[in-house]
Amino acid sequence: MPMAVKSVLPVVLLGCGGVGRHLLHHIVSCRPLHAKQGVAVQVVGVGDSSSLLVADDVHSGGFDDALLTNICNVKSAGSPLSSLLRQGQCQLFKNPEASGKVIEAATTLGRSTGLVLVDCSATYDTVPLLKDAVDHGCCIALANKKPLTGAYVGAGLPVIATVTRIIASGDPISRIVGSLSGTLGYVMSELEDGKKFSEVVKTAKSLGYTEPDPRDDLGGMDVARKALILARLLGQRISMEDINVESLYPSELGPDVMSTKDFLENGVAQLDKSMEERVRAASLKGNVLRYFCEIGSAGCQVGIRELPKNSALGRLRGSDNVVEIYSRCYESSPLVIQGAGAGNDTTAAGVLADIFDLQDLFQKTA
Repeated sequence: MPMAVKSVLPVVLLGCGGVGRHLLHHIVSCRPLHAKQGVAVQVVGVGDSSSLLVADDVHSGGFDDALLTNICNVKSAGSPLSSLLRQGQCQLFKNPEASGKVIEAATTLGRSTGLVLVDCSATYDTVPLLKDAVDHGCCIALANKKPLTGAYVGAGLPVIATVTRIIASGDPISRIVGSLSGTLGYVMSELEDGKKFSEVVKTAKSLGYTEPDPRDDLGGMDVARKALILARLLGQRISMEDINVESLYPSELGPDVMSTKDFLENGVAQLDKSMEERVRAASLKGNVLRYFCEIGSAGCQVGIRELPKNSALGRLRGSDNVVEIYSRCYESSPLVIQGAGAGNDTTAAGVLADIFDLQDLFQKTA
């Protein structure tokens, strides 16, 4: 039997790409599970890069599941949110008016029922909205890492709770190392099987592991952003410019020079020979290549490393992430956190878990 609803979590979602759509699917599919726990997640607004769809009455319960499913279908087909207006329940606002409507919802709900602003976009442009939402008493949940790597606005990764707990115990962390990109973890491990770099990159894209432009992953900036968040958590006052990042493609194959289509059809194949030589050189020494980051007293390093095949990172296969935490208590045998690190479904599930963790802040008073 479903419990009486004790927590209602109104949500505004920014970003209707792969992660955002999977999040909406998860919200719908998890209704029975959440009902058993007395929790209701109500989506009252959904925005993409050009507009915002808002419930007619943000206090009334938000969009029904049929509309949420249709939003996913419409965006998957590349259609605009405006095509959903005929279904009722909602109003559409174009940018820049859309931003004002998000803040209006934050003002209305943040000081009464509460609101969770969920950022599943891939842009720095959401930073002002996120800051304003927090100022109005709202909570935020992020799949988008970019707002966390500009000014000092906070941090949020699955490993953060563990790192914070270790620090709070008085056990100083000396070093964090790991493979923090499921995409690059998959690419590096597939190269061990003798596959061409270009073939592996295209397969990773087809599996949904990469960004729409795989160079967003191959450039290493996704790993650098995660490393920066962790470094700041350890107390290092550094910025992105302080991190040495190795890109897997040269500037002449960059986005300013060729389109994504040209890169995939012609550019990435130019990298096959050099990558094959690096894989062979590592293999002759009993090593494998991993895209690696290290955060320590000397700062942050991000790039390809040769590692022993029998090491924790050397044994890593597929798109899993691995993080090793070294401290006084974990100096000779680090604390290891490993799990799925790529895919829209996995990321969306993590975001929904973050939203669900906020339920105690939204409990109804008797």
